[in-house]
Amino acid sequence: MPWFIKTEKFTAQTLTLLPEQRQTYLAAHHEWIKVLRSEGVKVSSGFLVDAEQRPGGGGLLVLQADSFEAAKRLVEQDPMIVEGLVKWDLQQWIPLCGELMA
Repeated sequence: MPWFIKTEKFTAQTLTLLPEQRQTYLAAHHEWIKVLRSEGVKVSSGFLVDAEQRPGGGGLLVLQADSFEAAKRLVEQDPMIVEGLVKWDLQQWIPLCGELMA
């Protein structure tokens, strides 16, 4: 089954939200990931930090799906996307070596 990578960054409007407000949306995103995993979807999500561990580099989601369209339909259900809080991009990843080859 193919792998897909979703990258994202907060919109300028999202950055104006108070941290507590952003946390509410992030909690909904985390719950969505838990539900997907409980349904058997291979998915991992996290955020990027710089050398000093400061966030701001955006988010990264890795998942398996039957096709690009199936991955896109799944990703479009992400609460962060539904609420318009991030700019995002989806690409298929074709691993050539390493642990995810199988």
